[in-house]
Amino acid sequence: MAPFDAVCFDLDGTLCQHTQDTHAMYEQAFEQAGEPLVGEPAALWNALSDPPDHDDPVGYFAAGVARVAAQNGRPDIDTLAVARALRSVIDDRAVSLLPGATDALSAASATGPIGVVTNGPKARQRTKLEALGIIDRFETAVYAAELTRSKPHTEPFEQAVADLDVAVERTLYVGNSLGYDVAGAQNAGLPVAWLCGDDERGDYDPEYVIDSLGELPAILRGES
Repeated sequence: MAPFDAVCFDLDGTLCQHTQDTHAMYEQAFEQAGEPLVGEPAALWNALSDPPDHDDPVGYFAAGVARVAAQNGRPDIDTLAVARALRSVIDDRAVSLLPGATDALSAASATGPIGVVTNGPKARQRTKLEALGIIDRFETAVYAAELTRSKPHTEPFEQAVADLDVAVERTLYVGNSLGYDVAGAQNAGLPVAWLCGDDERGDYDPEYVIDSLGELPAILRGES
């Protein structure tokens, strides 16, 4: 007997990656805001170490821009203007499937119903799913920003399992974040296949560790 009856996936960094030119996007935001360019995109991403605030995305970006401005001795920058511009120039359609994603989705569909559980807001994440051409493959899509709690809280995972009407211990969750995907899914009772990339597992103990989605079909067939 196959080890699972259903599969749920994380989206960003698990099924897809962003393809937008981050340097061009960063420069465009400052130009649109009428402010001189300060720092580099990498500095902003590092400054945005906390999880995104989907209730106040402009404030979230503005805090990061303010940190970069301070690091570069430019406290005069209109951080809110840059943050608004940055949000407007991000293209959620600029995404592509990660290697092995198509085969992983096909193998998951052969196993049983599949779902996606993502922390992002519905308007942005649904756009990505549509751009990827995979939105119709999921029996449920849980947009945790629309719930009272986001990953790593158990609510998004519990919602997905309830929607699929399957036993939680027979539902495999596939995700790339230890702190959000592995921790949240395991706390909700789901076994996890962790897409590790270059990360170390630390104190976490996912049931499966995979380097790519190409390894998932064997797990679903009970061969790993």
